[in-house]
Amino acid sequence: MRQIVLDTETTGINPKQGNRIIEIGCVELVNRMLTGNNFHVYINPERDSEEGALAVHGLTTEFLSTKPKFAEIVDEFRAYIQGAELIIHNAPFDMGFLNHEFSLAKLPSFDSHVHGVIDTLVQAKEMRPGKRNSLDALCDHFGISNAHRKLHGALLDAELLADVYLAMTRGQNSLGMDVEEEIVSHDGALEDVALGEIIVLAASADELAAHEDVLNALDKGVKGTCVWRTAPAA
Repeated sequence: MRQIVLDTETTGINPKQGNRIIEIGCVELVNRMLTGNNFHVYINPERDSEEGALAVHGLTTEFLSTKPKFAEIVDEFRAYIQGAELIIHNAPFDMGFLNHEFSLAKLPSFDSHVHGVIDTLVQAKEMRPGKRNSLDALCDHFGISNAHRKLHGALLDAELLADVYLAMTRGQNSLGMDVEEEIVSHDGALEDVALGEIIVLAASADELAAHEDVLNALDKGVKGTCVWRTAPAA
């Protein structure tokens, strides 16, 4: 399974007010393993960042003025994310901006290019109801160092989120037992994904004999038959 952990930085919080994407950072996971095949680009938004946004990311108009415009990087970006499952923290924010940028470029919607989206903020709220679930808070909770995160940066945040996602979902497929996992694609349809084969190791003769000795000792202790020798009720 190919997954892309994605984060963006923007000039403000609302694309409908003319705000644009200024940075995209992506980290690739294949079968839950980091591949190093990452995607990172700064973008010239052709406008200034709002004061609050600039305080968050620190990317000045002067710095971004020499960077490519979105239309110049969109084909490479489309090829990179094509058919992947996305992992985003607070997905509606990033998806709203990406769909807006694709619309300005007169392209099919961004979400039509990908194979579903996992929102780690939703997952975190279900796992930790009533607690802070920002990226920094989750790094603290899972023991992931973010000391080098002085300002928000799309690639750095995607790398941290990849570690958080793997920690949040560690062991999720460890008890498959011949079942299938349901995954919701971007169009809302359910798809069956077979989980890995479970390897069963039989007890050795010595282990069976030791187990029998334990049961005999329990029988003696209760002066009868211990519960592990009792057949379950029909």
